[in-house]
Amino acid sequence: MSAKLFAALAIALTPVLAFARPVPVGPDRAATKAIVQQCEGKDDFSAPAPPARLYGNTFYVGTCTVSVLLVTSPQGHVLVDSATEQAVPSILANIRTLGFRPEDIRWIVSSHEHFDHVGGLAALQKATGAKVALSAPAAAVIATGKVDPADSQAAALKDDDFAPVQADRIVGTGDVVQVGPLRLTMLATPGHTNGSSSWTWQSCAQQRCETISYIDSISALAAGSYRFSDHPDVVARFHRTFAAIAAQQCGILVTPHPSVSALFQRMLGEEPLAPPTACRDYAAMGRNGLNAKLVKETIK
Repeated sequence: MSAKLFAALAIALTPVLAFARPVPVGPDRAATKAIVQQCEGKDDFSAPAPPARLYGNTFYVGTCTVSVLLVTSPQGHVLVDSATEQAVPSILANIRTLGFRPEDIRWIVSSHEHFDHVGGLAALQKATGAKVALSAPAAAVIATGKVDPADSQAAALKDDDFAPVQADRIVGTGDVVQVGPLRLTMLATPGHTNGSSSWTWQSCAQQRCETISYIDSISALAAGSYRFSDHPDVVARFHRTFAAIAAQQCGILVTPHPSVSALFQRMLGEEPLAPPTACRDYAAMGRNGLNAKLVKETIK
């Protein structure tokens, strides 16, 4: 066999060989330490971070401050969130560094319709050829490339346009995005935005499986003259979401901004990776934040 033919065969078999080897359970603490070291003192949404295995066939491929997850299988992969447009080159590089081909990503799913989480969606769709699954409210906003005028943060995000994307599929609570053995189940969690979506799936390695829950942001943030007390429908929406999240068994909780759920500290083993009360605690944090915001509004 010629050297050229051998090299071509090796490249073609790389994805197959990657899945033929025993998959480590994870998290990869050495790789996570590299993230922490590279990201120290960096708060830019697009600041590149190296990749790291989170658990089994799920990998962190996002930036220092914005989560993007790659969920892999021999039949193709799913990308969860897409960070900013400026972050796309580092996300693609991370996927390749892990030994996977961006072209093998079949679906991209998202959390919510803000530029720091969907700004890179158009570029990643173009680079991968993947289809995009979005909630109906998120799809309507992302198709425009502009923040929803009714968004509580619209005054601060009005200049943060992004490339528009048309959804290939509209999903709601209980809907499943499937690629081979991968099954990502959507839970609508409106509050932070009207289109906020959360996703859960099983990640397995060496006959051990963990639930991974990518639970969207639930912070009640306002900009300009927006007051939550003027929008009882939004407050009620938040409380329904808090209850829905609290009822979940999160397993390994991941949030769109990793620092909110101390993701890297948990991947390093400094805190429990999958505490049994993770979803309840996260929901309580969101509820307390909203209540504090409402109280503050009444005394202004």
